[in-house]
Amino acid sequence: MSTNDLSQSKTKRIVSGMRPTGKLHLGHYKGVLENWLQLQQQHQCYFFAADWHALTTDYANPSIVKDTIWDMLIDWLAVGVDPEKAVVFIQSEIPEHAELHLLLSFMTPLSWLERVPTYKDQIEQLREKELGTYGFLGYPLLQSADILIYRADGVPVGEDQVPHIELTREVARRFNHLYRQGIPPLFPEPESLLMPTSKLPGLDGRKMSKSYGNTIELAEEWKVTEKKVKQMPTDPARVRRDDAGTPEKCAVWDFHKVYSSKEEQAWVQDGCTSASIGCIDCKMCMLKHLEEELQPIRERRIDIASRPDDLRDIVKAGNEKARREAARSMEKVRKSLKMGYRV
Repeated sequence: MSTNDLSQSKTKRIVSGMRPTGKLHLGHYKGVLENWLQLQQQHQCYFFAADWHALTTDYANPSIVKDTIWDMLIDWLAVGVDPEKAVVFIQSEIPEHAELHLLLSFMTPLSWLERVPTYKDQIEQLREKELGTYGFLGYPLLQSADILIYRADGVPVGEDQVPHIELTREVARRFNHLYRQGIPPLFPEPESLLMPTSKLPGLDGRKMSKSYGNTIELAEEWKVTEKKVKQMPTDPARVRRDDAGTPEKCAVWDFHKVYSSKEEQAWVQDGCTSASIGCIDCKMCMLKHLEEELQPIRERRIDIASRPDDLRDIVKAGNEKARREAARSMEKVRKSLKMGYRV
C-alpha cells in the first residue's frame, strides 16, 4: 500500500472530485474542502464535479445532478477554492474520461472490481436502489480513469478510499506492462494522500449526513443554523438546569473541541460537570465561533451566486484546461494501443 501525507509531500499533481448529490454541509467543509484549500497552496490541483459518478447511484433521477451541481461549485469557491491555483471543472465536459474508462475496461479483470470493499458495502447500505448495474460495478475503474487521465501523482483520500487508489495503481501498472514495454511508463502509480478526517459529528452525535437529517448546510441562513444548534440533544443526565453533566456524552462538546479555545473548553468542562452553566450557555459559546467561520462563507456565496456568468466563465476556463491535458494523455494512450489511424 502506498500512502503519503502532506508533511512528506513535494509538489505533486493532485486530482480529487466530489459528487453533486445534494447540499454541501459542514462535514464536507471540515472533512474535504479544508484539505483542498491546503493542497492548492502547494500542489498542482485538478478539482472536478463528478456528475457521472453521481449517476452510478442516482441514474433514475438525474435531475438531482442538475439541481445541485452549480450550488456545489458555488460552495467550493465560497470556502476558498481558487481557480487561479486549481483547475475547477465538470467531469462530463471532458469526454476523454469516458474514453479512457472504456479502454481500461478491456484490460481490467472483473475480480479486481468485485473485491473493492465499498462495492458490497454500498449495495448493502443502499438496498432501496437497484445497483446491480454495469456502471455501479465499474465506478472504481471510472475513478481510475479520472485520476490517470491527468497522470496524477497523488489523490487525497480517507482510509476507506485507499483500496480505490490501490486499484488505480494496479491498473496503471498493468497498462504500462502491456503497452509500454521498452519505453517509459505512461501512467505514474498515484499515491494515497491520507487526509485528516473531520472531527465533527452530526447534530445528533452520529456521522453528519443528509440521510440522517443532522447537518448544518453551508448555504442555509444563520437563523436556521442557530435554531438547529439550540435544539441539539445534550447529555441525557441533565434533565434539569442544576443536574450535573458529562461533556463527553454530548455532541456539542465535539464542536467545542473544533471551534473553542482551550480556556473556553475548560470553562465548559467545569461548568457542565458542576452544573454552574446551562446547556444553552454552552451552545451559545460555541455558536459565536461557528458564526465567525460560516457567515463570511455565506456572504461570499451570495456574491458568487449573484454573478452566474462569472461562475460559468470560471468553469468553462477550467473545462478547457482539463480538456487540453486529457487530450494529451489520450493521444499517448491511442499511440500506445496502436490506434493512431490515418484516414
